[in-house]
Amino acid sequence: MIIEAPGLKGLKSDLAHLDEVTTKLGFVRWQWEYTRATYDFKMEDKASKSVYFLRVNTRVESGKLESPYAVLYVEDTYIGRETFPHGLDYNSPIPENILKLSKQKLDQLRNELAE
Repeated sequence: MIIEAPGLKGLKSDLAHLDEVTTKLGFVRWQWEYTRATYDFKMEDKASKSVYFLRVNTRVESGKLESPYAVLYVEDTYIGRETFPHGLDYNSPIPENILKLSKQKLDQLRNELAE
């Protein structure tokens, strides 16, 4: 499911700063290739014993991803439930507490990148 993050989509940052900010907020740069990278934040719902991931997609605007000076911009953000053995189900209902935490994390990310 796409999760709305007002003011985050389209923000730009160099790779070094983006990595620093996302790491500080608990995200991990998980998937990456030459022109895009995703940052994932893991959340566990104790009631259902399910694991959810908040995924922030970014794309290179200039430079190469290996360079700390590459400029990336934020694309859509998604949230999905972890499936066995690996993968995310983006169509599962998301518990309210997980949605609330996701929105808080996205607000923090937006604030850090907008400075």
